[in-house]
Amino acid sequence: MARITGVTDRQAGLQVRIAYFFTRRMLARLAGRAVPDGIEPLRVYARVPGLLKGIGSLEQATANRAKLNRLDNRTRALAELRAATLTQCEYCIDLGSAVSRGWGLTDAEQVALPHYRTSEEFSDVDKLVLDYATGMSTTPVDVPDELFGRLRAHFDDEQLVELTHLIALENMRGRFNLALGVGAAGYSDGMVCAVPATAPATAPAKAPAKAPANAPATAPANPPATAPATTPGTAPAPAEEPGS
Repeated sequence: MARITGVTDRQAGLQVRIAYFFTRRMLARLAGRAVPDGIEPLRVYARVPGLLKGIGSLEQATANRAKLNRLDNRTRALAELRAATLTQCEYCIDLGSAVSRGWGLTDAEQVALPHYRTSEEFSDVDKLVLDYATGMSTTPVDVPDELFGRLRAHFDDEQLVELTHLIALENMRGRFNLALGVGAAGYSDGMVCAVPATAPATAPAKAPAKAPANAPATAPANPPATAPATTPGTAPAPAEEPGS
């Protein structure tokens, strides 16, 4: 259960109930199955109607394949699901695994995702997209010029903007859901599901700046991430990946 109780159907006004109805229907279509509710993030956003309206417009623009159609579904699925596994958002992995299956990712590819760099399941272009999603989903963002240059050989500027938007939005979704305790909804129950992951470095680590001799001791800049509690449909622990 989320840390902040969402707005129920009974509490919601007419416009919010309409938004709930159409979102449930859209997610059931994308995931290939309906779940008892499945819209907990939206219910939490409904606590602040102005934000609900804004996020709704953003999500509608992103889902509008008539206008946002420069990338094929497989590329979208790889980018979004990789980002979801790196934020370790249970809701995002649960829903994203089901949606990705409908967009062409096989069970074997979902299982191989944490080790995509050494897997034969993915093409060279797939691995570029996954590298980009990995670099964007680390803190700080790690997207070297060399990686972006290789992406330019396969995607035009408009496609790169769309790809970048999809990965950034998935990171926002994941961080929102994790902070507020939104868990899996059951979209992948009983099916193969992607697992949480940790990101390898995409570029050589830079040596830290030398601190003054009298500077106080500090904690490591990047403490190990802790995997979220699990729910049905998600894996119990992040998969360790080989370094680049």
